[in-house]
Amino acid sequence: MRFRPEQHLRRPRDIRTVRELGRRFDCRAFTVWWMTRGSLPPGARGDPAALPTVSPLSHPRVCVIASTAAVGRAVHRNRARRRLRELFRRHQDELPRDCDLLLIARSGTTTWPMPELEKRFSEACRQVSATGVVTGEK
Repeated sequence: MRFRPEQHLRRPRDIRTVRELGRRFDCRAFTVWWMTRGSLPPGARGDPAALPTVSPLSHPRVCVIASTAAVGRAVHRNRARRRLRELFRRHQDELPRDCDLLLIARSGTTTWPMPELEKRFSEACRQVSATGVVTGEK
């Protein structure tokens, strides 16, 4: 499948919401934060109107972050972003349609072999699919 423009998680408010209210899965070479759109976790404070509003029949969305501190020079940051976007593109069918993902690159993103990254991302996709609804736990 392609990686379409509507699958990009772009708005700072949406990214902040996933980071603050979503769940986290550590894959060692990168970190995955995720959240189901349109639902507040139990006990969460906040305005439901502030949550990302996208049709439940839409595609999963992703934002890839590669910071200088974590990954290094621009060449390495760009490579890390390309690799994580490719992982998302290959495995997007394994994710719930109403899911927002935040992929945060670490130094291992550029040095680990792609099959190992793919294995870790696939494991994260299973975790996201099994969890489904956000519980507010981190």
